[in-house]
Order: sequence, then structure tokens, then C-alpha cells
Amino acid sequence: MITPVIMAGGSGSRLWPLSRQLRPKQFLPLTGEGSMLQETLKRLAPLEHRAPLLICNEEHRFLVAEQVRQQGISDARILLEPEGRNTAPAIALAALQAVEEDPEALLLVLAADHLIRDVAQFHEGVGHARQLAEQGQLVTFGVVPTHAETGYGYIQRGEGQGDVGFRVKRFVEKPDQVTAEDYLATGDYYWNSGMFLFSAKRYLEELERFQPAMVEACRAALAGASEDLDFTRLDAEAFRACPADSVDYAVMERTEHASVVPLDAGWSDIGSWSALWEVSERDGQGNACHGDVMLHDSHNLLVHADHRLVATVGVEDLVVVETKDAVLVARKDRVQEVKQIVSRLKAEGRSEQESHREVYRPWGVYDSIDHGERYQVKCITVKPGAKLSVQMHHHRAEHWVVVSGTAKVTIGDQTKLISENESTYIPVGQVHALENPGKIPLELIEVQSGSYLGEDDIVRFNDRYGRC
Repeated sequence: MITPVIMAGGSGSRLWPLSRQLRPKQFLPLTGEGSMLQETLKRLAPLEHRAPLLICNEEHRFLVAEQVRQQGISDARILLEPEGRNTAPAIALAALQAVEEDPEALLLVLAADHLIRDVAQFHEGVGHARQLAEQGQLVTFGVVPTHAETGYGYIQRGEGQGDVGFRVKRFVEKPDQVTAEDYLATGDYYWNSGMFLFSAKRYLEELERFQPAMVEACRAALAGASEDLDFTRLDAEAFRACPADSVDYAVMERTEHASVVPLDAGWSDIGSWSALWEVSERDGQGNACHGDVMLHDSHNLLVHADHRLVATVGVEDLVVVETKDAVLVARKDRVQEVKQIVSRLKAEGRSEQESHREVYRPWGVYDSIDHGERYQVKCITVKPGAKLSVQMHHHRAEHWVVVSGTAKVTIGDQTKLISENESTYIPVGQVHALENPGKIPLELIEVQSGSYLGEDDIVRFNDRYGRC
């Protein structure tokens, strides 16, 4: 049976400011009602498959768990990488786990941040790939190109394999414009989608041939793994000894068993703002808009307004993205350079590259409304039944004012309920906890004051989410 393996890592810097390090594009609803990850999970529904295995990094673990839960999936497994080592080791970890349950397991390897419009065609492609995988082939999905794209790698097909696919003749890197046009003219090239279907056992055999140290490190990382809530934590030291490499370089470009199945299913990796514009619904002037947008004499725009009115006059071929704490304006043909802005923000230590004003936690979310040298104001929302850690701060005091719902507050050895329009005060150095015992979300305003207001001024004594 097929085991879906969903790669949910990555920072999504090319879609800044909507995508941030702590909430990258795979967790955002860019093309549908659900996030990209949730749309990927929904795409699996008609396929007969085992519980999905998701691979992500430590800082995204609660986002993954919550979005999986929202999809009604209770049996998913979430594997945490202590640090990214690229796709080949990640797939090796999934393969090692899969063969323990079923020596004949097939892995359907998908990225969490891809768009596929024609789900029926995707399922048909999976059926074709399965036929080849059951014959021992390592199958990749080659997207039928619609134009001479220079942002993707390509796969050249070789001899046919029945009516379901082809042997891979070669993989080629991202071409220049002239070369891409030549590829398109031949009809023998596909975009490299980065999606695969193959036997877990065969993948490990080939990886053992080409990268034995990688397999050994992955085995050691799993042998030393521990279970933590919904997550499997790898042995960090063992995994850090693993060579880093992509599945293409480590296996697919070297194996004699690589096949490609053509996929014409409206695929996109949404790798830039211009790519999102291309797949978005547009008006008669070519404008794709989200949120409160007002346009006058404007053409071929992508305008994303999250929190306020965005108006344009007499402009064209632009991307305009507004969030609570940042605004991006870029020419559509230069959006790849957004990553240069992200690099500068990171180099300057600015928070805008890492997180939004709204920060998601396993218990809910907080929005940093305002701040000064010695104060910070947050709007905190706690999910029903959720509890923040029992904690203490060395440098700040806190005032809490309940806006809606009921808060169960522990300060020292005293516990009390606080209702709407009531407040409490937590002095510096006092052990305290906050819980929502009710059936509706708890909303409160927190005013912090003190000499240091960083998030690292938290000493946790007890935390139901395993944080330290």
C-alpha cells in the first residue's frame, strides 16, 4: 500500500512578507480555503493509502500538528528533523520507517507547498507511476511544460515504458531562456516537479549504493529517536552526522532505474509572487486581488491586502502585498529579488523576516499590538481547554485584562477565575499560569513592563506541549 510522505520544511522567503520563517508558505491559504499543506492532504483522500508521514523541522511542529488535526486526520505521524539535511535523508527516514511496517511499502513523496488544480489527473498519474514502481522503478513526475520556464529544472525522457511513462534520459539544471525554448520545441522535456513514487526498499537499496553513510546516519538517528506527544524526535547528534544532499543528486541522477510519468494537472510550486499571479483568478484588466482592494486604471497587478484598504492608481505589472507590519511593492518581473530583502532583514536582526505580528503557539495566538523601550502590548487568544506553561519572568511584570471568555489564572499558590472586563497583575519573578477552562476562545490584553521584554525571558516549570 502507498504511504504518503509530505515534506513540510522550507522557509518560503520568496513570498515575503506573507511567508515568514516561523509561518512559511506551506502553512498559508494561498490558493484555496485551506493552507497549502491542508490542500495537499485533501488531495490524498480518494487514494487508498496508509497514514501519512509528515517531515518538518522543530519550529513548525505545532503548526503541522494543528493543521493536520483540522483536516480530521488522527493517525498521521510527524517526524521532526533537528536541522535540514535536504530531501535525500528525509526520504530515507520515511523509507526506513515504512519498511518496518511493510517490506513492500510504496512511498508517494510530495511537497507540502505545491498547487495541483486537476486532482483527477494527479490520481491518474499516481496510478501510472504505481505500475512502474511495482516493477522496481524509481518514478518521478514530470510536469508537461506550458511555456519556456527558466525557474525549473527539466527532465528529458528516454524510451517509452508501455503507455504509462518513460525512462529518464537525463536531468538538467535550470536553463537560460533560449535553452528552455529549445526544450519546449522538442516535446521531450518535462519540468522537474520534485514529486516521486517508488518502493521504500528499492530507494534504500539505491541510496545504500551511492550514499552508504547517509543510510547509516539515518538508521542511527531513528534508533535513538524518542516519542514526544504527536512527534517523533530524531537523535540530533546522529542526524547531524548525515551528509546533506537532494534526492535528485543522491539517487535519481545516478540510478539505472529512474522513470518519469508525465503529469498535466495544473501544477505549480508557487515559487514567487508572479507564479501566484499566474494561477490566480483575475479580472478583465488582469488584476488578481485579495482583501480590501480598490483599483483605478491599473492592469496586471497582484494585490494582497491583509488588514487595511490598499488602493492603486495608474500602475501596471506590480505586486503589492500588505500585512500588519510590512508592505512590499515590486515589479512583477523582479519578484525573485524579494529574497534579497529577506537576507538584509536577517542580517540586520529584524523580526520581520522571522515572524508576523501574529505569532502562533500550540495554545493559540498572540498579536504584538504596540511596544516601546520598557513596555509591550499584546492581544492574546487562548483556545478552549488550552493552557500556557507554568512560568516566570526575571525582568518584566504583566497586567492581564480579559476581553472575552473566562481565564483561569494561577499566581503563586493562588488560583482564580477572571471574567470579561476584569484584570489581574503578575509581579516580576512570580510563578504564574494562564488557562482557558471555557468552551469559547479566551481573549485578553497583556501589558508587559520592565527592563527586558524578549520572548527568551521565560523560565518554564511545567508545559503540556513539551517546551523547555
